[in-house]
Amino acid sequence: MYSTERHKRDCYCIKGWHHPHAILYNILSRKDRYVTRNGHWSYSGMHFNCHCKQHKLVSLRNPEVSCKAASAVLLKTVHFMKSLPSFHQLPCTDQLTLLRSCWVPLFVLGLAQEHVVFEVTDMPTTSILRKILLNDPENRETDCPSTLAAVHNLKSCLNKLWSLDLTAKEYAYLKGTVLFNPDMSNVISYELIKGLQKEAQQALHELIHTRHPNFPGRFAHIFFIASALHTVAQSFITELFFRPIIGQTDINELLLEKLFS
Repeated sequence: MYSTERHKRDCYCIKGWHHPHAILYNILSRKDRYVTRNGHWSYSGMHFNCHCKQHKLVSLRNPEVSCKAASAVLLKTVHFMKSLPSFHQLPCTDQLTLLRSCWVPLFVLGLAQEHVVFEVTDMPTTSILRKILLNDPENRETDCPSTLAAVHNLKSCLNKLWSLDLTAKEYAYLKGTVLFNPDMSNVISYELIKGLQKEAQQALHELIHTRHPNFPGRFAHIFFIASALHTVAQSFITELFFRPIIGQTDINELLLEKLFS
Protein backbone atom coordinates (compact mmCIF):
# COMPACT_ATOMS: atom_id res chain seq x y z
CA MET A 1 0.00 0.00 0.00
CA TYR A 2 2.77 2.37 0.97
CA SER A 3 5.73 1.12 -1.05
CA THR A 4 9.24 1.66 0.29
CA GLU A 5 10.49 3.03 -3.03
CA ARG A 6 7.70 5.56 -3.23
CA HIS A 7 8.35 6.60 0.34
CA LYS A 8 12.06 7.08 -0.38
CA ARG A 9 11.23 9.42 -3.23
CA ASP A 10 8.68 11.52 -1.32
CA CYS A 11 9.90 11.46 2.28
CA TYR A 12 11.97 14.36 3.57
CA CYS A 13 13.21 12.17 6.41
CA ILE A 14 15.06 10.10 3.78
CA LYS A 15 16.19 13.09 1.77
CA GLY A 16 17.81 14.58 4.87
CA TRP A 17 19.89 17.55 3.77
CA HIS A 18 17.55 18.28 0.87
CA HIS A 19 14.69 19.09 3.21
CA PRO A 20 13.31 22.62 2.48
CA HIS A 21 14.36 23.66 6.00
CA ALA A 22 17.43 21.42 6.16
CA ILE A 23 19.35 23.20 8.93
CA LEU A 24 16.45 23.39 11.39
CA TYR A 25 15.23 19.93 10.42
CA ASN A 26 18.58 18.27 10.99
CA ILE A 27 19.06 19.97 14.35
CA LEU A 28 15.66 18.74 15.54
CA SER A 29 16.32 15.27 14.10
CA ARG A 30 19.77 14.90 15.60
CA LYS A 31 18.78 11.87 17.68
CA ASP A 32 18.35 9.87 14.46
CA ARG A 33 21.85 10.63 13.14
CA TYR A 34 25.41 9.90 14.01
CA VAL A 35 28.78 11.01 12.59
CA THR A 36 30.91 8.52 10.70
CA ARG A 37 34.70 8.42 10.84
CA ASN A 38 35.00 10.50 7.68
CA GLY A 39 32.97 13.28 9.25
CA HIS A 40 29.79 12.77 7.24
CA TRP A 41 26.34 12.44 8.74
CA SER A 42 24.68 9.02 8.63
CA TYR A 43 21.03 8.40 9.36
CA SER A 44 19.77 5.67 11.65
CA GLY A 45 16.24 4.61 12.54
CA MET A 46 14.73 6.46 9.61
CA HIS A 47 12.42 3.61 8.69
CA PHE A 48 10.88 3.68 12.15
CA ASN A 49 11.02 7.42 12.89
CA CYS A 50 9.62 8.84 9.70
CA HIS A 51 7.49 11.68 11.01
CA CYS A 52 6.15 12.85 7.67
CA LYS A 53 4.79 9.40 6.91
CA GLN A 54 3.26 8.84 10.35
CA HIS A 55 1.40 12.17 10.23
CA LYS A 56 0.05 11.56 6.76
CA LEU A 57 -3.74 11.94 6.60
CA VAL A 58 -5.62 8.86 5.48
CA SER A 59 -9.17 7.70 4.87
CA LEU A 60 -10.84 4.32 4.47
CA ARG A 61 -10.04 2.54 1.23
CA ASN A 62 -13.54 0.97 1.08
CA PRO A 63 -15.74 3.27 3.21
CA GLU A 64 -19.01 1.62 2.17
CA VAL A 65 -17.88 -1.77 3.49
CA SER A 66 -15.83 -0.59 6.46
CA CYS A 67 -18.35 1.98 7.72
CA LYS A 68 -21.14 -0.59 7.51
CA ALA A 69 -19.11 -3.12 9.52
CA ALA A 70 -18.15 -0.46 12.08
CA SER A 71 -21.77 0.67 12.45
CA ALA A 72 -22.85 -2.91 13.12
CA VAL A 73 -20.19 -3.21 15.83
CA LEU A 74 -21.27 0.09 17.38
CA LEU A 75 -24.90 -1.06 17.55
CA LYS A 76 -23.79 -4.29 19.24
CA THR A 77 -21.77 -2.21 21.69
CA VAL A 78 -24.83 -0.20 22.70
CA HIS A 79 -26.90 -3.39 22.85
CA PHE A 80 -24.31 -4.88 25.21
CA MET A 81 -24.80 -1.98 27.61
CA LYS A 82 -28.59 -2.16 27.36
CA SER A 83 -28.55 -5.90 28.04
CA LEU A 84 -26.85 -5.51 31.44
CA PRO A 85 -29.39 -5.15 34.29
CA SER A 86 -26.59 -3.90 36.54
CA PHE A 87 -25.96 -1.03 34.13
CA HIS A 88 -29.61 0.06 34.37
CA GLN A 89 -29.37 0.08 38.16
CA LEU A 90 -27.11 3.10 37.89
CA PRO A 91 -28.47 6.66 37.82
CA CYS A 92 -28.99 8.04 34.33
CA THR A 93 -26.17 10.54 34.84
CA ASP A 94 -23.74 7.71 35.62
CA GLN A 95 -24.96 5.74 32.61
CA LEU A 96 -24.32 8.78 30.44
CA THR A 97 -20.84 9.30 31.93
CA LEU A 98 -19.84 5.68 31.37
CA LEU A 99 -21.27 5.71 27.86
CA ARG A 100 -19.30 8.79 26.81
CA SER A 101 -16.05 7.65 28.38
CA CYS A 102 -16.13 3.93 27.57
CA TRP A 103 -17.79 3.46 24.20
CA VAL A 104 -14.52 3.71 22.25
CA PRO A 105 -12.59 0.94 24.11
CA LEU A 106 -15.75 -1.17 24.03
CA PHE A 107 -16.05 -0.50 20.30
CA VAL A 108 -12.43 -1.55 19.70
CA LEU A 109 -13.09 -4.75 21.65
CA GLY A 110 -16.09 -5.26 19.37
CA LEU A 111 -13.95 -4.77 16.27
CA ALA A 112 -11.58 -7.42 17.58
CA GLN A 113 -14.36 -9.84 18.53
CA GLU A 114 -16.01 -9.51 15.12
CA HIS A 115 -12.61 -9.70 13.36
CA VAL A 116 -13.29 -6.53 11.42
CA VAL A 117 -10.42 -5.67 9.07
CA PHE A 118 -10.04 -2.44 7.11
CA GLU A 119 -7.53 -0.71 4.87
CA VAL A 120 -6.74 2.96 4.43
CA THR A 121 -5.44 5.09 1.62
CA ASP A 122 -3.92 8.56 1.31
CA MET A 123 -6.38 11.40 1.73
CA PRO A 124 -6.27 13.57 -1.41
CA THR A 125 -4.17 16.65 -0.71
CA THR A 126 -6.26 18.75 -3.06
CA SER A 127 -9.39 18.23 -1.00
CA ILE A 128 -7.60 19.32 2.21
CA LEU A 129 -6.23 22.42 0.49
CA ARG A 130 -9.67 23.20 -0.91
CA LYS A 131 -11.21 23.09 2.59
CA ILE A 132 -8.59 25.49 3.92
CA LEU A 133 -8.95 27.91 1.01
CA LEU A 134 -12.73 27.86 1.18
CA ASN A 135 -12.59 28.36 4.93
CA ASP A 136 -15.49 25.95 5.31
CA PRO A 137 -16.04 25.38 9.06
CA GLU A 138 -18.21 22.33 8.46
CA ASN A 139 -15.45 20.54 6.58
CA ARG A 140 -12.44 21.81 8.54
CA GLU A 141 -10.03 19.16 9.78
CA THR A 142 -10.63 18.05 13.36
CA ASP A 143 -8.22 18.24 16.28
CA CYS A 144 -7.53 14.51 15.86
CA PRO A 145 -7.54 13.71 12.15
CA SER A 146 -7.19 10.22 10.74
CA THR A 147 -3.42 9.93 10.58
CA LEU A 148 -1.44 6.89 9.59
CA ALA A 149 0.05 6.78 13.10
CA ALA A 150 -3.42 6.62 14.67
CA VAL A 151 -4.40 3.82 12.28
CA HIS A 152 -1.23 1.89 13.17
CA ASN A 153 -2.05 2.28 16.87
CA LEU A 154 -5.57 0.93 16.36
CA LYS A 155 -4.35 -2.01 14.28
CA SER A 156 -1.70 -2.76 16.89
CA CYS A 157 -4.43 -2.99 19.54
CA LEU A 158 -6.49 -5.29 17.32
CA ASN A 159 -3.55 -7.56 16.50
CA LYS A 160 -2.67 -7.94 20.18
CA LEU A 161 -6.28 -8.78 21.05
CA TRP A 162 -6.45 -11.33 18.23
CA SER A 163 -3.28 -12.94 19.52
CA LEU A 164 -5.09 -13.67 22.81
CA ASP A 165 -7.74 -15.78 21.03
CA LEU A 166 -10.44 -14.78 23.51
CA THR A 167 -13.78 -16.59 23.72
CA ALA A 168 -17.14 -14.80 23.63
CA LYS A 169 -17.41 -15.09 27.42
CA GLU A 170 -13.93 -13.66 27.92
CA TYR A 171 -14.82 -10.73 25.69
CA ALA A 172 -18.05 -10.17 27.64
CA TYR A 173 -16.32 -10.13 31.03
CA LEU A 174 -13.50 -7.97 29.69
CA LYS A 175 -16.06 -5.50 28.35
CA GLY A 176 -17.64 -5.45 31.80
CA THR A 177 -14.35 -4.48 33.42
CA VAL A 178 -13.92 -1.70 30.86
CA LEU A 179 -17.48 -0.39 31.12
CA PHE A 180 -17.73 -0.27 34.92
CA ASN A 181 -14.86 2.14 35.47
CA PRO A 182 -15.15 3.86 38.85
CA ASP A 183 -12.29 6.23 38.03
CA MET A 184 -14.47 8.36 35.77
CA SER A 185 -15.00 11.84 37.16
CA ASN A 186 -18.40 12.95 38.47
CA VAL A 187 -19.84 9.46 38.93
CA ILE A 188 -22.42 9.34 41.70
CA SER A 189 -22.44 5.60 42.38
CA TYR A 190 -18.71 5.16 42.83
CA GLU A 191 -18.89 2.22 45.22
CA LEU A 192 -21.51 0.40 43.15
CA ILE A 193 -19.53 0.83 39.94
CA LYS A 194 -16.36 -0.27 41.70
CA GLY A 195 -18.15 -3.38 42.95
CA LEU A 196 -19.49 -4.20 39.47
CA GLN A 197 -16.02 -3.90 38.00
CA LYS A 198 -14.63 -6.18 40.69
CA GLU A 199 -17.34 -8.77 39.93
CA ALA A 200 -16.48 -8.68 36.21
CA GLN A 201 -12.78 -9.03 36.97
CA GLN A 202 -13.39 -11.96 39.29
CA ALA A 203 -15.59 -13.73 36.74
CA LEU A 204 -12.95 -13.22 34.06
CA HIS A 205 -10.20 -14.47 36.38
CA GLU A 206 -12.14 -17.65 37.23
CA LEU A 207 -12.90 -18.32 33.57
CA ILE A 208 -9.28 -17.87 32.56
CA HIS A 209 -8.08 -20.12 35.38
CA THR A 210 -10.50 -22.81 34.23
CA ARG A 211 -9.54 -22.60 30.56
CA HIS A 212 -5.81 -22.01 31.03
CA PRO A 213 -4.71 -23.55 34.36
CA ASN A 214 -1.12 -23.80 33.14
CA PHE A 215 -0.86 -20.10 32.26
CA PRO A 216 -1.17 -18.17 35.54
CA GLY A 217 0.03 -14.95 33.93
CA ARG A 218 -2.68 -14.83 31.25
CA PHE A 219 -5.06 -12.73 33.36
CA ALA A 220 -2.48 -9.98 33.90
CA HIS A 221 -1.39 -10.20 30.26
CA ILE A 222 -4.96 -9.62 29.05
CA PHE A 223 -5.34 -6.53 31.21
CA PHE A 224 -1.98 -5.21 30.08
CA ILE A 225 -3.09 -5.44 26.45
CA ALA A 226 -6.53 -4.02 27.27
CA SER A 227 -4.91 -0.95 28.88
CA ALA A 228 -3.80 0.18 25.40
CA LEU A 229 -7.46 0.55 24.36
CA HIS A 230 -7.55 3.94 26.07
CA THR A 231 -4.86 5.26 23.71
CA VAL A 232 -7.37 5.17 20.83
CA ALA A 233 -8.93 8.63 20.59
CA GLN A 234 -12.69 9.06 20.31
CA SER A 235 -12.31 11.83 17.73
CA PHE A 236 -10.13 9.57 15.57
CA ILE A 237 -12.65 6.70 15.63
CA THR A 238 -15.46 9.12 14.84
CA GLU A 239 -13.62 10.70 11.92
CA LEU A 240 -12.44 7.44 10.38
CA PHE A 241 -15.52 5.25 10.68
CA PHE A 242 -18.58 7.44 11.31
CA ARG A 243 -18.08 10.94 9.93
CA PRO A 244 -18.84 9.72 6.37
CA ILE A 245 -22.21 8.50 7.70
CA ILE A 246 -23.34 11.00 10.35
CA GLY A 247 -21.76 14.17 8.95
CA GLN A 248 -21.36 16.80 11.67
CA THR A 249 -23.89 15.18 14.03
CA ASP A 250 -22.58 14.60 17.55
CA ILE A 251 -22.01 10.85 17.82
CA ASN A 252 -22.48 10.93 21.61
CA GLU A 253 -26.00 12.28 21.11
CA LEU A 254 -26.77 9.43 18.69
CA LEU A 255 -25.45 6.86 21.16
CA LEU A 256 -27.47 8.41 23.94
CA GLU A 257 -30.60 8.17 21.82
CA LYS A 258 -29.89 4.51 21.01
CA LEU A 259 -29.16 3.65 24.64
CA PHE A 260 -32.35 5.11 26.08
CA SER A 261 -34.67 4.36 23.18
